[in-house]
Amino acid sequence: MSDAPLRKNTPALDAFWMPFTANRQFKAAPRMLVAAHGMHYTADDGRQVLDGTAGLWCVNAGHGRRGIAQAVERQLNSLDFAPTFQMGHPIAFEFAEALAEIAPGGPAAGLDRVFFTGSGSESVDTALKIALAYQRAIGQGTRTRLIGRERGYHGVGFGGISVGGIVSNRRAFPQIPGTDHLRHTHDPARNAFTKGQPEHGADLADDLDRLVALHGAETIAACIVEPVAGSTGVLIPPKGYLERLRAACDRHGILLIFDEVISGFGRLGAPFATDFFGVVPDLVTTAKGLTNGTIPMGAVFAKRSVHDALMQGPDGIELFHGYTYSGHPVACAAGLATLEVYREEGLLTRAADLADDWAAAIHDLRGRARVTDIRTIGLIAGIELESRPDAPGKRAYEVFVDCFERGLLIRVTGDIIALSPPLILERAQIGEIVGILGDAIDRVA
Repeated sequence: MSDAPLRKNTPALDAFWMPFTANRQFKAAPRMLVAAHGMHYTADDGRQVLDGTAGLWCVNAGHGRRGIAQAVERQLNSLDFAPTFQMGHPIAFEFAEALAEIAPGGPAAGLDRVFFTGSGSESVDTALKIALAYQRAIGQGTRTRLIGRERGYHGVGFGGISVGGIVSNRRAFPQIPGTDHLRHTHDPARNAFTKGQPEHGADLADDLDRLVALHGAETIAACIVEPVAGSTGVLIPPKGYLERLRAACDRHGILLIFDEVISGFGRLGAPFATDFFGVVPDLVTTAKGLTNGTIPMGAVFAKRSVHDALMQGPDGIELFHGYTYSGHPVACAAGLATLEVYREEGLLTRAADLADDWAAAIHDLRGRARVTDIRTIGLIAGIELESRPDAPGKRAYEVFVDCFERGLLIRVTGDIIALSPPLILERAQIGEIVGILGDAIDRVA
């Protein structure tokens, strides 16, 4: 393995305070990516590294898509920035219309009103604020409480960490008042080594009724969940769970928000998890695959009924909310080009063709030392390892480093390995991922 050729030009590392990173550990032994194309990154020593994570769940169409780059260049050369506060530019409306045509749930769902943001975190905070504004607009102003779920991840804004349920993201920061949480759905005792949706746990959706009994339905504005939870370690909804949660929200007048920042744009083998599970929420948050990760951008899909409730009353600003970069023209250009790639190559449904082969290969890791659970759905996998009593998370981190050194990028959270490769994945590359990962698990075990 080469160590030298490209590393001699490694930049100084002190100034960049890295996100979600053990900075001192990383800077003592940095791992640098310097280029990318297709399914692979190039490391700074020239090695090719197979991307098992689509960057951070976002590069769904693979790296280095020329059509997207060209669209960005054209837009930069014509209109680099324009405000969308009391002004407009055509490409933002064009992109919103294109998204409305493939909106979650199809035309019957009515989720065809689009609010642009700059990230998944911004999309979540936007959806929460829309929900609160909607309840007030329909005369339900006492509904200010927001319900999330344990082990949920909804970005890092104060709204997102308040409804989120990952303790490390919350413990150092105050949360907004008036939030509560459903129990998470992870039940390894009954659902270990599941392909697709687990059999047990639909009744956990009844937690919403428990919270209604505790707080009163008249105080609850919205409930937000990830249809498939990613950052917490790939938690897949039990059969019937999302349906029961939708029914509970309907009974109590609570808006249901699906956080599809990772499950949107083909990850499960359907355009959105909303389509895959056949359960329609009132708001859907997206980002990541929206622009193939090339330009930061997010979008919230809202039901027409939610949107239209805020379009009543006297003339003036209906929703006092937005961002400088809402509908950024260059991001819109990247998004339109991304949708074209998805359409031309059938990527919004391609995972459905690969899902069985993917699940079979990943579940072949069952029986490896220290593997305690495997969960798969679409082109997502979670492989849970037994934690070391004195060092939780260290085993999976060592697997992560071992894989990188041998040409595979994976993601770990605690002692759970998460895989979410680009949707252009070939069947031979499934075997390559499993081979490298399995050997790494053996070495670390």
